Amino acid sequence: MIQTDKIAVVILNWNGRDMMRRFLPSVVRHSADLGLVVVADNGSTDGSLEMLEAEFPEVERLPLPQNYGFAAGYNEALRQIDAPYYLLLNSDVEVTEGWLRPLRDYMEAHPETAACQPKLLWQRQKDTFEYAGGAGGYLDRLGYPFCRGRVFGTLEKDHGQYDTVAPLLWATGAALLVRRTDWEGAGGLDGRFFAHMEEIDFCWRLRCRGRQVVCVPGSVAYHVGGATLDAGHPRKTFLNFRNNLLMLYKNLPEGELHSVMRWRTLLDGVAALQFLLKGQLDHFKAVVRARREYRRLRPEFEAARRENLARAVDGAQVAERRRFCLLFQYYFKGRKQFSALPRL
Repeated sequence: MIQTDKIAVVILNWNGRDMMRRFLPSVVRHSADLGLVVVADNGSTDGSLEMLEAEFPEVERLPLPQNYGFAAGYNEALRQIDAPYYLLLNSDVEVTEGWLRPLRDYMEAHPETAACQPKLLWQRQKDTFEYAGGAGGYLDRLGYPFCRGRVFGTLEKDHGQYDTVAPLLWATGAALLVRRTDWEGAGGLDGRFFAHMEEIDFCWRLRCRGRQVVCVPGSVAYHVGGATLDAGHPRKTFLNFRNNLLMLYKNLPEGELHSVMRWRTLLDGVAALQFLLKGQLDHFKAVVRARREYRRLRPEFEAARRENLARAVDGAQVAERRRFCLLFQYYFKGRKQFSALPRL
């Protein structure tokens, strides 16, 4: 068991030796005052642990016996760490001086807040928001995620337009600070997701239980993105479509479930057809397989759905789950920036 009274900054690594060589120095340098850096290794075969021992002796190493994936890997790792806060950090994130203090100070001053994230910018183009998190995330009524600073594939330049603390539906798993008590109370990430959408599902559960999730833009980090699985990989398409459906099934209020799922059947079919017409047969098959896997797995998630609905606080997530259809706003109304979308 690793014990600390600091923030446990936990990087889950799988064959990311070169990525850690590049970005771990900034994490170690800028986290020492408030954080203990831990690398939980998901059964790597590229010499990651040996590199850490030789080049980063100040970093705690936590070897896991196999590759559990992102979600279950963090669950396994955090069971072995005793700290007041966990900070889940991707291995391809560059952090900035003093980045932990605004996050820690906000959480200390706001006990109603379960989790928060820094402002996340693109490491390759540092004046631009990063796809995975921007300045914090939301969902539309049909379950499509978007961020302050990113709507679908449109990334905004950072001009300070989102430099205010804002309530969110979800914070990015690339750099997610969460209280240990809230992590344990909500059951951590859903390991059945393996990877993708698991942090949105987790934060949605927190919000349904009446806990707050925010972005604290006084803290800044830069994310490469797609370091483990490229955005154009059919496996990523499969996981995103399947896990989005499972997340909706787990968390949607009873009165919305059937309507939303009917719309998603239609829209997922349109997405699959678009892949087919573009000659992207692997992605077409990935969507079809995701729909099939969702139907097969749905009974296994029924108990989780019942628990989530039973523990939900009425209206807890209404504000951050926007009532408009993002596809209509983006493609038909041309609203491709967060600030152009309908207000609450």
